[in-house]
Amino acid sequence: MTDHPAALHLVLGEEELLIERAVSAVVAQARAVTADPDALPVDRLRAGDASSAELAELLSPSLFAEDRVIVLESAAEAGKDAVALITAAAGDLPDGVVLVVLHSGGGRAKALAPALQKAGAQVHNCAKVTKAGERNEFVRNEFRSAGVRVSADVVQAVLEAIGSDLRELAAACSQLAADTGGRVDMAAVRRYYSGRAEVTGFEVADLAVGGDRPAAMEALRWATDRGVPAVLLADALADSVHTIARVGSAGRGDPFALASKLGMPPWKVKKAQAQARGWNPGTIGSALQVVAALNADVKGQAADTDYALERALSTILDLHGAS
Repeated sequence: MTDHPAALHLVLGEEELLIERAVSAVVAQARAVTADPDALPVDRLRAGDASSAELAELLSPSLFAEDRVIVLESAAEAGKDAVALITAAAGDLPDGVVLVVLHSGGGRAKALAPALQKAGAQVHNCAKVTKAGERNEFVRNEFRSAGVRVSADVVQAVLEAIGSDLRELAAACSQLAADTGGRVDMAAVRRYYSGRAEVTGFEVADLAVGGDRPAAMEALRWATDRGVPAVLLADALADSVHTIARVGSAGRGDPFALASKLGMPPWKVKKAQAQARGWNPGTIGSALQVVAALNADVKGQAADTDYALERALSTILDLHGAS
């Protein structure tokens, strides 16, 4: 059974997409507990433009005690009289009335926001998303809401492909989740946003030493088609293989202690420890020979460097997980 919404809501911040979602969620919750959802009145007006008489009429008890939702926009720009009316009404809302106040947090009516919080408003935080970590969390939550689990690499690739606009990010996550049946990986991001996402040599290398053949081969073709130099791709693959060899031979241990011993950053040690699970001394030794030969090929010994890269990558993938 759906719970009745709180009578008083404060939508606080300036991120438009989050504001729209917060208001829509409150309205949907109110409709869910109404006998005739389609008939539920939803009144929207700008608090900064509304007269005291208009506000008083909206916020006063109805003769018929009808359920309704009142959405007051731009409350930060409300005048002194309007602020007084809203504050007074918030403390004693009529039965069946849900009041949603949209406030930026600043403006001439800055004091209204804390007054509504003091009155017991349910606060919806809609502050501008400006930091990289916040956008990262937003993308992850969008996929989570769609029932999709994604890797950190996928989150970063979506951000690099789409940018910082939350509407575009939300649309991209929704499209990827729907069109892939919930299997969103790096290959899917590249497929859908071919003109925007970039592929680095280290991404190709990570996929190869991780044994992901379809994604690794597609990433390699993607990189070569877009002019990533063969030398950079070969160097990245060599770096990954050498790192796994060094970390693997150092034995298991705390990444921070090994980082100091090996002269590597802890994150790189931790990553290599995870990748090393698909390798043993014999296969990693063979992989070292492959990347050494590839280094010579891309620096002049091979007539076709693209073919040399593809052959080396395929061999690395064959070695991963082999006994």
